Amino acid sequence: MCLGIPGRITAITSPDRLMAMAEVSGVRREVNVACVAGNRLDDLVGQWALIHVGFAMSLIDEDEAEKTLLALKDLGEAQETLEQMAASQEALQ
Repeated sequence: MCLGIPGRITAITSPDRLMAMAEVSGVRREVNVACVAGNRLDDLVGQWALIHVGFAMSLIDEDEAEKTLLALKDLGEAQETLEQMAASQEALQ
């Protein structure tokens, strides 16, 4: 199973290499867009994509991106809570 993180493509950085800049949770990083490239790379700018290990794997709409980001945030908060509970339990022993 792979986990794709929603990111918005903000610019095409190297058309020859099919590379673009994507913003993922406020962090900008260069990603390969070969899997989602159509005839015009410029059409990707502003699109949301699921990013996995530096590759834009599929295009998604903004609503799906927001839902996925919220679910990932909730998972992170749940993990923090579990870690705090485990640490409290260890402190009692």
